[in-house]
Amino acid sequence: MASTMRKGLAALVLGTAQALAWAADPAALFFDDFSDAELSGLQAGGWTLRSALGHPGLKGARWGAAQLRLLDDPAQAGNRLLRLKASTDGTAAGTAQAQLCHARKYLEGTYAARVRFSDTPVQGVDGDPVIQAFFAISPLRHDLDPEFSEVDWEYLPNGGWGSDKTRIYGISWQTVQIEPWRAFNAMHQREGSQDGWHVLLMQVTDGKVRLYLDGQLLGEHGGRNYPVAPMAINFNLWFSPGGLLGPEAGVRAYETDVDWVFHAKGQKLEPQQVDAAVQSLRQRGVKRLDSVPAAQPPLDSPCDM
Repeated sequence: MASTMRKGLAALVLGTAQALAWAADPAALFFDDFSDAELSGLQAGGWTLRSALGHPGLKGARWGAAQLRLLDDPAQAGNRLLRLKASTDGTAAGTAQAQLCHARKYLEGTYAARVRFSDTPVQGVDGDPVIQAFFAISPLRHDLDPEFSEVDWEYLPNGGWGSDKTRIYGISWQTVQIEPWRAFNAMHQREGSQDGWHVLLMQVTDGKVRLYLDGQLLGEHGGRNYPVAPMAINFNLWFSPGGLLGPEAGVRAYETDVDWVFHAKGQKLEPQQVDAAVQSLRQRGVKRLDSVPAAQPPLDSPCDM
């Protein structure tokens, strides 16, 4: 029955050739509508709620399940959302950040998520360099690891990293060294506020990473910046240490919401095809579907850097 549903979905959203390819490989789709009643449902669905200390953000800052919740969508009856919350008083001990990670088994294909960015805090004064991100990543085994892979969307409403401009980044990474910082990547950005809901899409196919924001192509990367190792799908919300306001500013808190996340293994789907696939899944009452097989041999899926 599940195979029949996937084949029907393929025929609906793909051209004939792509539909046949997907039907021949029905183990090809991951979708989560974040409709669980409790966080335990996320864990049962293969998600890890980060608790490990470490990069990114302030050294010593906390990560934990308390920074994540599932709630009813105030704008759409019957819909539910995942909410990430990060708060800080300007010190590491007083900072809590949020991250959610799925299994490390994704590489080529199409990734997408509907995410609500926010420009202003829900508590306290504005101004901290906060990062709101949707990304896929493999572990960094050592400095300048040649097998490190990462593709991501990052929104900086209050600037950061040497600039105070509000902007969104689409990035694909070759490798990185954390301390001292050395980064090798390709990046495209769009300046200006992105406050509100957006569909973020990444095609990783044919040696190219293509990044679409609300259906518009923002950037295309390739060469050494193309992923080479299986990655885990992630969402996080954290504070950049550079430019963080001090304790005198009091406690500040930011929130980011996620409506759904989608991955089609090995398929290059255009934004309108992803929209059609998600709409079809929801109309069929599918809350979560995971038919992407585990990596072989099995890989650890740490929920940290």
